[in-house]
Amino acid sequence: MSAATSRALADAVLLLHAAVVLFVIGGLVLIVIGQRWHWRWVNGWWFRVAHLLAIAIVVAESWIGLTCPLTTLESWLRARGGGPAYAQGFVEHWVQRLLYYDAPPWVFVLAYSVFALGVAAVWWRWPPRR
Repeated sequence: MSAATSRALADAVLLLHAAVVLFVIGGLVLIVIGQRWHWRWVNGWWFRVAHLLAIAIVVAESWIGLTCPLTTLESWLRARGGGPAYAQGFVEHWVQRLLYYDAPPWVFVLAYSVFALGVAAVWWRWPPRR
């Protein structure tokens, strides 16, 4: 694999990672708003299960101290592309500003756990429909 291909794949992984984050955060917001506006699709079984599974994976990774596999893959691809783990290309620069923060690990464990409790509360308050 060429260096340029590795960098392009790293950017693709970064965008996928951003999409997952958007799905987790935006999904909860859409579920709550959708209840107000009576959007039936926000209670769809597969949407709700996928959303619950996504945050459950994030929380489990944080509790056991596992680095997200998407982060690991992206970093490996960047190194393979001949650059540092987070060289500042256009896509990298802007998407990384949205995704990565410098804080102690316990901050993320707490934030993910509290967010997961919010997802569970919404699941209980507005259960999905089959």
